[in-house]
Amino acid sequence: MTTTGVAAQDTWSRLPVGPREHRQDALLALALAVGLTISTVLYWSSAVYDEVAPWWVTALMVVANAGPLVFRRRFPMTVAVVVALAFAATQLLHVPEGLFINFTLFIGLYTVGAWCSDRVRAESVRWTVIAGMFAWLFLAIVFRWSVPSALPNEGDSIVPPFVASSLLTIVINLVYFGAAWYSGNRAWASAVAGHALRERTSELAVERERTAAQAITLERVRIARELHDVVAHHVSLMGVQAGAARRVLDRDPAQAATSLSVVEDSARTAVEELRRMLGTLRETNGTTEPDPTAGPDDSGRTTAPSTDSIDRIAGLADAATTAGHPARYTVVGAPRPVPPTVATVAFRVAQEAVTNVLKHAGPGASVDLRLRWLADAIEVEVTDTGIGSRASRQPTEEEPVGTPGSGLGHVGMRERVAAVGGTVEIGPRARGGFLVRAWLPTT
Repeated sequence: MTTTGVAAQDTWSRLPVGPREHRQDALLALALAVGLTISTVLYWSSAVYDEVAPWWVTALMVVANAGPLVFRRRFPMTVAVVVALAFAATQLLHVPEGLFINFTLFIGLYTVGAWCSDRVRAESVRWTVIAGMFAWLFLAIVFRWSVPSALPNEGDSIVPPFVASSLLTIVINLVYFGAAWYSGNRAWASAVAGHALRERTSELAVERERTAAQAITLERVRIARELHDVVAHHVSLMGVQAGAARRVLDRDPAQAATSLSVVEDSARTAVEELRRMLGTLRETNGTTEPDPTAGPDDSGRTTAPSTDSIDRIAGLADAATTAGHPARYTVVGAPRPVPPTVATVAFRVAQEAVTNVLKHAGPGASVDLRLRWLADAIEVEVTDTGIGSRASRQPTEEEPVGTPGSGLGHVGMRERVAAVGGTVEIGPRARGGFLVRAWLPTT
């Protein structure tokens, strides 16, 4: 039995029972009373017994044997003792019945094993009844042996007839009481297992609800992280370029046009990535809901989720340079195919790091992006020479300085890297600037 089953056995009770069980017990007692009545009449009529009890004694024994079974599940131990005493009285008073009283005693012993929550008392009561019955049986055998005329005649059998008869009686009683004991214990164990199963089912239902709530929360966090990755980078780049265009619009229209072109490209890319992500979220059981924001050429279909490849990291360096932060992109080692999840995480980490440079590093900060191909991993490193959140001077229209961030981007990077079993280092450098270095396993 499992630990849950043991705990249930120690604390659980099958009692009290409901009206349905009480009705069943009453019908059982009535059926046995009818059977006992018919059996005594037939035994009486067959003249099997040389001496029989008066009719009123027989009627009383019928009630004494069957009547207590009405309360067998309310007071199982009391009923077992009363039925055992009625069984013995039926024999001692020469009531002509030897069939159904065996059923009443069996049911009484079975009920103690099947329904008593106090297992120690249940064992004691059953042992007491069975010991008493076997004591009575051995006394009857000894009495028969003491009366030579009552013994069967000697024959040519291997075992003397009186020994064989005594052993057969003992074996029959062992099987009878053993069956009552075993069936009662099995019924109790089955009830305990059923209770433990119901308890476990209830716990699993609660756990499913809790897991579903957690899954919803995690999905919201994932969506928020995706939105942050998609929107923050492009919006930051658009803000920087729009500000640059405004400042040079009068004296350098060509540069302003270039900056506005970057704003346009970033807006288009952001919308496309948002549409792709939202289309993926709408997919349910292989179907896709129509996109209410789809253009004239859209049919509501979406492509598979983007696995932003590592090749796009070079584009981040170009975008940073265009935004006024000179960037250098260096690849160390020989490129090779990597799992799509690892490629996505590598790009998202680099994208978030570059976005932080645009938002917090201050004007003129340079960026150094490095991608190292290791034997069993890739390493993405983004450093800058900016001032970040350590800026102390006041910003001006011409030279806005970095502003402190909320830290959510760092949390997102750590979660993404941890999801693929990698490690990440985020923090200011001793010689100035900021460092983001992520190690991502590829095997």
